Amino acid sequence: MVLSWTNIAIAANFTLDSPAFKEGASIPKKYTCQGEDKSPPFKWSYAPKGTKSFVLICEDPDIPDKVKKIWDHWIVFNIPATTNHLDENAKGLQMVQNSAGKDEYHGPCPPDRQHRYFWRLLALDTTLDLPAGATKTEVLDKARKHMLGSAELMGTYVKSK
Repeated sequence: MVLSWTNIAIAANFTLDSPAFKEGASIPKKYTCQGEDKSPPFKWSYAPKGTKSFVLICEDPDIPDKVKKIWDHWIVFNIPATTNHLDENAKGLQMVQNSAGKDEYHGPCPPDRQHRYFWRLLALDTTLDLPAGATKTEVLDKARKHMLGSAELMGTYVKSK
C-alpha cells in the first residue's frame, strides 16, 4: 500500500531524529545489509497532545521495480506514548511483515544506486487492535483514522563495492 504522505498532518515541533545519522545524510553501514543489519537508534520529541501510541515505518521509494512502488523495511506499531526513543537493534516491538516477508527490521540494501530511506513516525490517539498476521495496509487503514501528526527522517545509502 502506498500512503500519500502529503496528506498527513505535520504536528508543530514534533521531531524524529537519530544519533546514528542526520537528515539527508548517509546511513552508517552497520544498519544495512552490508553491516550488522541492526535497526538504528531513534529519538523523538514534542509528540502531539493526546498521543496514545506511535507507528514507525521505514520505506524506500527508489526501488527499480515498476510494479511495486515502495519497499517496506520496517513497520512497527503500538509503541507506547510514554516512549520517546528506540535503542539500536530495538527488541520486543509489535511488527508486521516488511517487503522481504519478515516481521523484523530489514536494513537498506539498494540493488542499483543510492536510495533514500524515509522513517515516518505517526502519533495516534489510540493503540491499534490488529489480528496476528496483520499487514501494513491494515496498520495504515486503522492509523489513518486516529492520526494526530507525523514526523519524518530521511537517510540515504549506496552499497560499497
